[in-house]
Formats: sequence, C-alpha cells, structure tokens
Amino acid sequence: MKLVKPIAVVSTLMLTVATPAVASGNKSGRFDQPHDGYAPKSTLLRDSTPAKAGLDPAPIDAALAQVAGWTQPSGTVKPLYAGAVTLLGHDGKVVTRTATGLALKYSDGSGTELPADQQIPMRTDTIFDMASVSKLFTSIVVMQQVEKGKIGLDTPIATYVPEFAENGKGAITVRQALTHTTGLPAWLPLWSAQPDPASRMHMALTAKPTSAPGTTYLYSDLNLISLGEVAARVSGKTLDKLVADGITKPLQMRDTGYNPDEKKKPRIAATEYQTAPPRGMVWGSVHDENAWSLGGVAGHAGVFSTADDLAVLAQTFLNGGSYRGARILKEGSVTAMITNFNQAFPGNDHGLGFELNQRWYMGGLSAPRTAGHTGYTGTSIVIDFDSRSFAILLTNRVHPSRNWGSNNPARRAVVQGLALSLGVGPRHGKDAWFSGTTDASTTTLDAKVAVPAAGAKLSFDLFVDTEETDLLYLESSTDGTTWTKVPFTVRDRGTVIDRDGSISGSGDRHWHQVSADLGAGDQTLRWRYTSDPLYQGRGVYVDGVKVSSGDQVLFDGERTPESFIASGWRLSRR
Repeated sequence: MKLVKPIAVVSTLMLTVATPAVASGNKSGRFDQPHDGYAPKSTLLRDSTPAKAGLDPAPIDAALAQVAGWTQPSGTVKPLYAGAVTLLGHDGKVVTRTATGLALKYSDGSGTELPADQQIPMRTDTIFDMASVSKLFTSIVVMQQVEKGKIGLDTPIATYVPEFAENGKGAITVRQALTHTTGLPAWLPLWSAQPDPASRMHMALTAKPTSAPGTTYLYSDLNLISLGEVAARVSGKTLDKLVADGITKPLQMRDTGYNPDEKKKPRIAATEYQTAPPRGMVWGSVHDENAWSLGGVAGHAGVFSTADDLAVLAQTFLNGGSYRGARILKEGSVTAMITNFNQAFPGNDHGLGFELNQRWYMGGLSAPRTAGHTGYTGTSIVIDFDSRSFAILLTNRVHPSRNWGSNNPARRAVVQGLALSLGVGPRHGKDAWFSGTTDASTTTLDAKVAVPAAGAKLSFDLFVDTEETDLLYLESSTDGTTWTKVPFTVRDRGTVIDRDGSISGSGDRHWHQVSADLGAGDQTLRWRYTSDPLYQGRGVYVDGVKVSSGDQVLFDGERTPESFIASGWRLSRR
C-alpha cells in the first residue's frame, strides 16, 4: 500500500486549479501533523535556532558535520566539493545558515591547489552558479505570462515561436515543455555545433524529438530554452529582464541574476576548469557551455544566486506566491507548479516547473507536495509544503572537475537532517517505538505473548514514512527461528485496507490504527523493518501495542515497555 495524501486536482484549462486555503493551527516542529494550503502571506523569514523553532538540533548538527566532512578527501577518494553553504528554514524561521570549505581552491582541472593566500573561504553570502535551478526562474516567468493571458498552457509552442514547428513539433504544448514530456533530446552541443548565439538558438528551437510528444518523460534543457524564448517573444523583453522585473526586484533578491557584476567575483564560487571550450577556470561566468555560448542568459541555466536569496524564493512559494507585500504569482499558479501532471510516468512526478516527490535528493521530506530542483554545479533546493520547511544546499561540486563525483549524498543528508529534526509525536504516553532510518539495515522489535485457545486481537498505532522498497513486516514465531507474516488491517480516517503482513509508503504523514487476529499458543510478535542500500524516509513508529482476548488484556505495551526486546528500535519522544 502506498500511503499518499490527495493533492489538488488541476484542470486542463489555463489556470483553473483547486487552490488550497491557508491552514490554521500551531503545528510547528511536527512531521506527523501536515499542513494544508499555504502559510499566511505575511510570513517573513527571521533568524532563529532549531530548538526555538521546535526542532531537534541533533539531526541538523549531524547533517552539517557530514557536509563539512565531505569537503575533505578520504584516502584516495576525492572530496565531494571544495565548499558548501547550507540554509534550512522552518515555519518562517531560518534555523541554520552555515558555510564550510572553500569557494576557490584549485588552479587547474587536475586539482592543483592554489597557494593558501589565493584560496577564498566559503561565506554564507557566497554567490553560486545555480545551473538547472535556473529552470525554476524560467518557469515562474512563463506562469506570469500565463496569468497575463499572453501564454496558454495547452497552446502549441509554435504559436509563439513558428520555427519550433520544424521536425514535426507543431503540436507540442507549453505544458508538455514544463513537464518534460515533449520527447525532445536531453541536450545538444549548441556551443560547438553553431558559430553564434542566433544559430545556436535556432538549433535548439528546431531540434528533432527522440520520441512522440506525450509518450515519455525525458528531462531536457531544450524544453526550458524554448520556453525562455516564448516568454521573451510574447512579452517583448529579454529573459534576464523578465526575471529581474518579475522575480528578483519585487522579492529584493539583490544577489540573484544572470552575468554577475565583475565586482562581485570575490564572492562567487568557482566552478570547473574547462579545456573544451578552452575557458580555463570558470569563475564568475556561467558554467554551462550552452548557456555561456548564448550570452549567459538562457532558459535552462545562467542564474547566479545566494542561499539567502533562494530562501526568500522558497518562503514566497510556501506563502502561496507572495512575500514582503510583493506577489509574484497567484496561488493558483503556485498550485499548478507543485501539482503532479505526470501521473502517466510514475517516479517522474513534475509540476509546471518543479520536480516533485524525488526521494533521491529529497530524502525524508519526500511527499506529493514536496517540490524542488537540482543544478549540475552542485546546487539544490527542496520545499516541503506539508511541514512549511525548506532545505537549500549550494556547493561547487564541479570545482575543479565535473568528473570528481556527485554531491547527492550531501543533498540527501541535509534534507534528512531537517526531516529527522521534525517530531513525530507519540499517540500514547510519553514515547513511541522508532525503527531508525539507517540504509541497508534490519531492525526488530519483539514482544512475547501467550494467546488462549479462543485467540486474541492485536492492536497498535502505526506511523509509516518509508521508501517503497523499505518494508515493515509484522510477524509471529513459536520457536524464535521460523517466522510467519501476520495479516493486518489498517484504518485511517474512514479508510480500511487489508495488508498481507507488510507495509511501506510515504507522503501520508498520519498515524494509522492497525489490528490483527492472533492464533492460539505461546508466540513472539515481531515488527521487522528492512531498508535497502539507498534512500530513506522519516521511518516507522509503533505505539499503543495491546493484545486482548475478550475482556482480558494479555499484553499492554504502554504499561510494560520493558517487555519488548528491541534490536535497532528505540523509544522516542518525538
């Protein structure tokens, strides 16, 4: 069973979407009490600490320690990045803003270190090349033009850019480009195949699809390059002007934009040493070769920004499109950007701009209403609407070479630290049994019970937030060696689902009531949680375990917690 929370239904018409109302109630610091809708539009970011925001500081501290550790080599293994900036927010509060490592460290692609006095430490206000996180800015600009009636989501792109119709693309729509279902190739070497920006743009716009539109999900830079051109043509403004006028100026994102001023170079994180094209150490100029060859302004890449500026953007979305009195999007547009239109392509959830519910970098915050994006240079942003939280990790992982590896472990660690800092409150008493969230592990929680001839009923409360391949099993054994799955029934707010003895799922974030019938005899009940080598959710909690036969209570886990035998499980108060 996949425990998922229903999301707003989005019409195929323009922006006719179900717009959630602003939710009320104090749920700060809780993972198991998800919010609906958006935060009040008056919510402004302010500095705080995890503890003051109702979060557990320990998982965040552990994540930050990991981020710092990955700036250093381990034996022959290269560091994941030279430096990083981490910013976490919850309920309108910035709970950590941390810089580690170096913004500039190397002089060439082999990793020759600069003299110490020429290296530049990372700062919390270091400016990063956002790479594909730039696609969010283009998507916002497109949605702004949709709101103005200049673009139709289901209108063919060729309506606005006639040459796009070449190679059988006349029917491809704006919506398909926003959701990466056009069938266009992921990438083309525009920079080397054509001699000037105009011919490179023409090559991108007239590219031949690799599959029929609407038949597959294929993430493609060409989609957003094309949409950037659409927005420019219908508005009469260049893309950088649209981003400035529609996003960065109203939100006062002073360090965000294309082609940063040379004066800011000491604050900019260096990226890669490039030999093809022969650019040397790329520093202060966009890393992406195609964006560079298009003059630094393109729909798929080119934006530079800081962690604090991105935090403002994240809170703007949590507020439903408004921040500090400036509204950049209607709530309906925000809803469309975070509603999955790719149900036909499981695992590739995508709104009109945002990636959704991607466990590989969203970790324990993954859910249908968790939105984000990553950038090739080592950047990422994750916005969790259910907990009103966000995680920003900016690294220079391609400095000095893109071949040194991936920073995905750091992306997951940061988000997982934030997820674990959010509490799951016990349903009974002061604590509940928690499975832990360790990859490639098995944890067990055992309880011995003697069941009379008439049989018995097991009942307990269950919280499940796991990767689909990480399973909780309910089992029974009479000899402690041979185990048999115990079928059980899950009840959740009027829904009843029978299970065969195992369960997994994410996105629901509610406690459920479970019951099972037990056969006669002395036996050991076991809750066994198994995880595979990659990715974790928020974990499994079990509480209020009781075994009854008629009016007789045979086992009460709340009264005798010492009766459990735990291996890897632990009692948790949050």
